[in-house]
Amino acid sequence: MHLFKRYGMTLSLAAAVVLAGTAIPGLAQSTGGGSNPATTPATKPATTSTSQSTSQSSSTGGSNTESPDQSNVLHPLTTENGGYLAIDPLAGVRYNNRWDVSVLMGSAHTHAGPNLREGADLGGLDVSASYWLTKHWGIEGSGRGYLGTTGVAPNHLNLDGLFIAEYFGLVGPEYLGPHNKHADVIVHALVGGVWGDFNTDLRGATPGPGGPAGMYNNQITLGAAVGGHIDLNRSPSWVFRVSPEALLTTFNGTSAYPRTQWNFGISVGMEYKFKGTRFHRRRAMPKAVK
Repeated sequence: MHLFKRYGMTLSLAAAVVLAGTAIPGLAQSTGGGSNPATTPATKPATTSTSQSTSQSSSTGGSNTESPDQSNVLHPLTTENGGYLAIDPLAGVRYNNRWDVSVLMGSAHTHAGPNLREGADLGGLDVSASYWLTKHWGIEGSGRGYLGTTGVAPNHLNLDGLFIAEYFGLVGPEYLGPHNKHADVIVHALVGGVWGDFNTDLRGATPGPGGPAGMYNNQITLGAAVGGHIDLNRSPSWVFRVSPEALLTTFNGTSAYPRTQWNFGISVGMEYKFKGTRFHRRRAMPKAVK
């Protein structure tokens, strides 16, 4: 009887502990009784994630402050990231310069004598300068020299391929025609003198149209160039220039052999426009206060 009482009290106390663990989940988890080991670890991360999200929302007023992925953000092209800057080299073309000068390689055709059917193709240098009076009108001066060789009349001295030269000094008006930032057309009519050198290479033969070569005597006579320029702007100051012209010479062998010639010439080279404007804007005068 005494043994039953002692073990019966122990069993009653154990039953009370089991019932208490079942009724209080927190006590069961802390003591390990009645809990599922597989579900306990999964519950803790979910609780932690929820608490972190709650704390971020509360600190930012409920908005998402995560920065976007920078690799997907479009950035403007620059020289640093492989792009390039578009620059217009002709943006400053204005056609308001006062002075310009051009240096061109020239070519011209001529006849070295009044009765020579065979012509001569000469080459040389053409240096010209312009002073602009208004937007469209200017004065142009040109100095040029053409050198080469020419065939001569049949002769018993075996003269052939003789050196000749023509040197022009011309001046006249020019007019600026159609133009934009890319190109322009200028026409001119230049008049002056031309020096013809025909006797340097005669090798002692008689000069003049009556001589064995049949060429002109050395002389200065009236010359002219009628044509113009076709300009292709490369920058506000530098211009690529092509100048086709009709060249006039009036060499005279003797009174019996006058000869007026119109020959084609063309020059190609570069022009430079000096800084400085053609016009000075008048300053607005302040109105008198009444």
